This record gives sequence, C-alpha cells and structure tokens, in this order.
Amino acid sequence: MALNYIWIAFFLIGFVVALGKLIFTGNTQIFNDLVNAVFTNAKTGFEISLGLTGVLTLWLGLMKVGEQGGVVNMLSRLFGPLFRRLFPELPEGHPAYGSIILNISANMLGLDNAATPMGLKAMKEMQEANPHKDRASNAQIMFLVLNASGLTIIPVSIIVYRTQLGAVNPADIFIPILIATFVATMAGLISVALIQKINLLDKVIVAYLGGLTAIITGIILYFSSLPKEQITSVSTFAANFFLLCIIVFFIVLALIKKVNVYDSFIEGAKEGFNIAVKIIPFLVAILVAIGIFRASGAMDFIIAGLERFFAWLGFDTRFTGALPVAFMKPLSGSGARGLMIDAMTTYGADSFIGRLSCTLQGATDTTFYIIAVYFGSVGIKNTRHAIGCGLIADLAGAVAAILVAYLFFGKG
Repeated sequence: MALNYIWIAFFLIGFVVALGKLIFTGNTQIFNDLVNAVFTNAKTGFEISLGLTGVLTLWLGLMKVGEQGGVVNMLSRLFGPLFRRLFPELPEGHPAYGSIILNISANMLGLDNAATPMGLKAMKEMQEANPHKDRASNAQIMFLVLNASGLTIIPVSIIVYRTQLGAVNPADIFIPILIATFVATMAGLISVALIQKINLLDKVIVAYLGGLTAIITGIILYFSSLPKEQITSVSTFAANFFLLCIIVFFIVLALIKKVNVYDSFIEGAKEGFNIAVKIIPFLVAILVAIGIFRASGAMDFIIAGLERFFAWLGFDTRFTGALPVAFMKPLSGSGARGLMIDAMTTYGADSFIGRLSCTLQGATDTTFYIIAVYFGSVGIKNTRHAIGCGLIADLAGAVAAILVAYLFFGKG
C-alpha cells in the first residue's frame, strides 16, 4: 500500500507544481515537459529491463551452477548464526541465505551487475517461505533495506567518473564514501530491527557486526596508507579479481561434485530471462511517476527552500548545491549519476560541491528502484515499513556524507 500512495503522491505533487507555474507564469512549456518526461521515462524503464535480461541470464545461470556445486550451502553455514537472528522467519539452512550474502558481497565491491541477479534470486527464495504472497515479509524487508543502504567498500564507478572529469586525485572520495555508506547501513539495520523487535545486543549479532566494523576500519587504514595515485588501480583490481574468482570458484566446485555445468547454467539462465520480463511494468510505473516529479520542478522548489532555511539558521549553505544528488538518489540511480556529473562539470571535480556530490552518490543505493525491481519480481504490493526504513537509511547516509565532506574537503 505504501508504494501505491507514494506513486500517486509523485503524480499529484508534480501536477500541482506544474499547474502553479502555469497560473503564475503563463508558461505552457511546463506541461510539454511533463508529457515528454512520461514517455521518456516509460521508454527508459523498458530499456533498463531489457538491459537487465543479459545480466540476469548470465548471473542466475552462474548462481544455479554455484547452488548445485554447494556454494550456497557453504555460505549458509558460514553466516547462518547471524542470519538466523536477522532473518528469524527463515528456517535454518534456507537457500536464500547463500543468495543474500552473495548479493551483499557484490554490492560491497560495487559490482551492481552481479548484485541485482543475486538479489532477485534471494527475493524469490524468500517469497517461497512468505505466507502472504502480496505482502512483504519481515525477512524481505530487512534484505531490501540492507540493499537500499548500499554498503559499498570499493566505489569503482564513481572513481572512474572523477578520473574522466579531470580530478587530481580521483579516489580522494573513497574513505568519505566508505564512512557514509557504513552509517547508512547501520541506520537501516537498526530501524528495521527496532520495528521487527530483533535484539541487536545479541552476542552473535554484536560479534558479526563488530567484525564487519573492524574490517571496514582495516580497509580505511590500508587505503589511507597507499599513495593517492594507487588507490584507484588497487580498488579496481580488487573488485574485478574478486568477481572472476567467484565465477571460477562456482565452476570448480561444480566440477568436483560432477555437476553438468552447462545444463545447470542453462536452467538458471532461463529463470533470469523470465524475471527480467516480469519486472517491466513495475519499473515503468515508478520511473514515470518520478519523471513527473522531476520535470515539474518540485525537487528544485524543495532544495531552494532548504537553502533559504539553512541560511536563516546561519549555517554554511555550500552543501545545498549538491542536494539534488541526495534527493535524486532514492528515486533514480541514473538521474543521481547525471546530477553528480553535472555538479563536477559545473563546479569542478575537485570542488567542495563536486566531491560532496560524489560522496552522496556513493552513500546509499536507489531505494525506489530497488523496491520496484525486487518486490515487483515476486508480485509484492504491500511494502509495509520497507520504504520508511529505506528512507531512514538514505537520510542517515546523506547527513553523514555532508558531515564527512566538510571534515575532509571543507576548505576546498
């Protein structure tokens, strides 16, 4: 139900703002922009779905190979103690555990193309244990919010964009992004745990989260010790090496277990194609609503109001120049990426706004896109508290990104 109301709200707010502009300025072009946004975003949603077809086919084929080779069971045993507490509705040894950890691992390394198919497989497996098929289960909500918080250890794509736009040190946003995305993930996790009454003080949860915190801290210290010019090459190599190791590991384990690798791959690949077709209407619907909201100028109106408010409070308002990225990120990943590039082009890749825009882009993932794709793939309409908790993670990530950017780049 929540997604239904938000979808309607985007349409109505966009229309009201556009109507107000027509009345006060007489500019009829605004409605042309709205109509163009409707058809452009409908086309974009369809093209994204088609673009996912090849990736889904590849990765769900590999997932089937890994599943029959025993990878999923291996990961389930390794992370079972933590998952049994974070996902208490799922029975012990549930196959979704393996898919969840593969998805989270891919997200951490910035491997979006690998993460989405694994996430969709996890959502489908959790749906099989969901007694209310049109209503999100607690496990599905926890998983979705962890995705929306976007914990990323290696933001390869953002570093590449900064390189292309002439940043002196393209990887200087690496540590700020790592801090901001970690804050967002913890905020999302805590918000869901409070609603679902999960005890985060359980010694097992504390041990796993403490270990994750130690790993994040170690990564920060390691990359801080590297020469600045090496950070990009090392992080890119690590992500690509890990990806190839996953593929080889899946195939080798399957061969050891005498699995017919080719037949297993084809079986999983067929499933990937079906999922890609199924998400088309859900993705088109949410992107069209977002397009109306953007084209009306509603977002610009909100940002201008915030700038005046913080100026009235006496705060440094430089950060408001990057707020379009923060507002766009939950709505559209490609839209936020375009705004990030625009900020670096306008103000400079090494300007405060340019660096803050990159940090905001890497702090969280695209909440509404993930909701449309993941829940849409299994036909869930009642999202319950998923959107609220996802937006809490987005807000925490944005605030952390702004504070960290002032700390690292405030004099820039």
